[in-house]
Amino acid sequence: MAEELYPIIIQVTVPLPTHMIFKAITEPAGLTGWLCESAEVDPRVGGQCRLRFGGETPFESVGAVTHFTPDVDFGFDWRAPASFAALMNEPTPRTRVYFRLADSPEGIDITLEHIGWGSGDDWEAARSWHFHLWDERLQQLKAHLIKTAYG
Repeated sequence: MAEELYPIIIQVTVPLPTHMIFKAITEPAGLTGWLCESAEVDPRVGGQCRLRFGGETPFESVGAVTHFTPDVDFGFDWRAPASFAALMNEPTPRTRVYFRLADSPEGIDITLEHIGWGSGDDWEAARSWHFHLWDERLQQLKAHLIKTAYG
């Protein structure tokens, strides 16, 4: 079997309380402020995480919650948009998204890790698209949190 591609790992640091950040990455009202148009989350391992995206590439990602530790981590199976569905979603989601929160001198580090990438040109294209999605959305998360806290 060919080697997997490296996971996507992106980190931002936000100078706000952990509980405020955790709400933004796990609760529907928080997720719709920076990530997607609508969200449903059953906050327990095995619960469902449904994220609906609009824009140029509308899609819905539905998967099971894989990690849920209040104020520490949150993870879920990922379903990609239609252009990558045959590669990434069939027969079941092949990648997972994981958020981890940790104290740092500047505030709280929010680390996103998207794992499970295969190898080859198609996987490279999918990984590149997702890297740009997550990079943009984590910057939006930081801006959303600061605006929410400070106006």
